[in-house]
Amino acid sequence: MSTPQSPALDGGTGRMSGRAWAVLFVLCGAIFLEGIDVAMLNVALPSIRSDLGMTTGAVSWVMSAYVLGYGGFMLLGGRTADLLGRRRMFLFWLVVFLAFSGLGGVASEGWVLIVARFVTGVAAAFMAPAGLAIITTGFAEGRQRNKALLVYAGTAAAGFSLGLVVGGLLTAINWRWVFFAPVIMASVILLAALFLIPAESRPARSSQGFDLAGAASVTGAMLLLVFAVVSLEDPGAGWGRAAAALAGGLALLAAFVAIERRSAAPLVRLGMLRSGPLVRANLGAMLFAGSFFGFQFIAVFYLQELRGWSSLETSLALLAVGVDAVLAPTVTPRLVSRFGNVRVIFGGMLLAAAAYALFLPMGLDWTYAAMFPTMIMLGLAFALAYGPLTIAATDGVAEEEQGLAGGLLYTSFQFGSALGLSAVTAVNAAAAGAGGSPEAGLDGFRAALIVPLVAVVLGAAVTASGLGRRRTTAAGAPREALEVAEASR
Repeated sequence: MSTPQSPALDGGTGRMSGRAWAVLFVLCGAIFLEGIDVAMLNVALPSIRSDLGMTTGAVSWVMSAYVLGYGGFMLLGGRTADLLGRRRMFLFWLVVFLAFSGLGGVASEGWVLIVARFVTGVAAAFMAPAGLAIITTGFAEGRQRNKALLVYAGTAAAGFSLGLVVGGLLTAINWRWVFFAPVIMASVILLAALFLIPAESRPARSSQGFDLAGAASVTGAMLLLVFAVVSLEDPGAGWGRAAAALAGGLALLAAFVAIERRSAAPLVRLGMLRSGPLVRANLGAMLFAGSFFGFQFIAVFYLQELRGWSSLETSLALLAVGVDAVLAPTVTPRLVSRFGNVRVIFGGMLLAAAAYALFLPMGLDWTYAAMFPTMIMLGLAFALAYGPLTIAATDGVAEEEQGLAGGLLYTSFQFGSALGLSAVTAVNAAAAGAGGSPEAGLDGFRAALIVPLVAVVLGAAVTASGLGRRRTTAAGAPREALEVAEASR
């Protein structure tokens, strides 16, 4: 099956036309929707637990089910976008996202809500890489694509930042609006997408067929590996379950590699994973996401449990991190043009490490003025790292594999966030102990903060390994691009 060809959104002129901006805004709306959906739900969980009579362990699965569906199906979602059509996959799974968000809003039983969140996560796993691939195949590689990707990344970050505040406001009315609001947004995005996103050429049928064995094995492996990571959030009961899931996931992953090596039409061309820049970008994304979401967990529980701040006060305290939504599409493109992706990413990692280190002396009587430097520095770090990581993970990749590259990137982000949350939860529980005193809780949070600090330092080390490689050849092509091209053979 050949890859559907995406029409150039810039009309082949290299300039952003009005139609190109319109399509970009639709795709930005979709990634904004995903960010705000997750962030709003974070704030609403206590109200959901109380209203539906769920236990703390059960309500945590409202979030974990989404992570499981999102991380488990992301690689398959990215590849099917390449093979079956990016626009087609984007529109279909946007409809599924809309429908199951609505189901979550009317759920009267906890298990219905958990199922709805799992399917919503699956829908996002197919929708996100399809949307990203529409951008990376619709804009020619270089300045215009970088600009589009940085606007896209900034919008995603804005969705997450604003979602914390909007979620607090909607939960104050009724938690069900946290699900109904995305339904309204998704409906508007769907109508705009139907008219604005141009149709692709239909894929030609191939006698080699679809790699069903590869699809089944990699999806099973991702589901089990994500489930293993999520299970670590409950150290008391999750170790055995996590170990079994990890063993099963690794076994299926080994089977997937063996299948792909023998397949005439592999789902994932393994040679793609030999690209040094691509591997560095994905490892950096995983470590950066793990550090960021691990820190967010610490900050939210520190402010609400130890300081007694309300959900809305906590959301407003974290709003400063959203400065990246302004900086990513305005300042970051200039920095990337001048210094290159690798140096900008490296600077973002170092800035994040400094931000986490500044939060280590947190106390029971800290003022917001003492916290603000960390919040604003973390927003700056996100602006420097997130968008350029997206560029680095897709730069130089052939058009027919852009969906797969997006799937790999989002899988790295999702695995990183799940690992970060699980590690922070386990360290916090071990360090705080069973004392229950504010001092013990503070000790737990301080110990847990070491996790994001170490993760982002490792991310900086991975990124630094590529600093000396960004030099041009005699032909004028960046060495990084040549590495990717070589891996594509």
